[in-house]
Amino acid sequence: MRDAFTDELDSIDQSLIEMTNLVASAMARATTALLDADLQLAENVISGDETVDLLRNEIEERAFDVMARQAPVATDLRIMVTTLRIVADLERMGDLALHVAKVARRRYPGRAVPPELRGTLLEMGQVAQRIVAKAGSVIASRDTDLAKQLEADDDTMDGLHRTLFHVLIEKPWPHGMEAAIDITLCGRYYERYADHAVSVARRVIYLVTGEIASA
Repeated sequence: MRDAFTDELDSIDQSLIEMTNLVASAMARATTALLDADLQLAENVISGDETVDLLRNEIEERAFDVMARQAPVATDLRIMVTTLRIVADLERMGDLALHVAKVARRRYPGRAVPPELRGTLLEMGQVAQRIVAKAGSVIASRDTDLAKQLEADDDTMDGLHRTLFHVLIEKPWPHGMEAAIDITLCGRYYERYADHAVSVARRVIYLVTGEIASA
């Protein structure tokens, strides 16, 4: 019985890692679509979000089924509850990639990002890739030291987010209101994406130690 339970948990973990890979790919493609005005790529991200949602539903159903059959307690219950919270974070990350892709689609055939901000948005996309890759590794390895490293990447993302606002507020903005709204929204999407990845890492720390990581 215990072996079967362990196998089910391992299978759910593999699905979580698969979901992490999906939302990582979604944000990478959404960033390219945003910067290159690539309509087809944006459409692929938008349509692909359904796969992320279906996987979330599948993981949740399996987790609830395990809980109903095994009635876990103590550490086992903590694992199941943490799994449900992680899958919610990952699904939200997929939604944020979707929102970036929708900005790219809405402005096609134009580019949503003015030339002077392309470098900042590109770096935000790169930080997003780095932080979600670490989140996937944390899920797979239960490495709490690696989990804590995500805080530094999140600080980098926050700094880039502030840079966008400085450009919008401190200098004359020649690109109009629509572009200002697009940049404001995209900055928020990337910042929240990183926040959810950090949340995943903190949940793994809780899973391993039983201690709630401070914000």
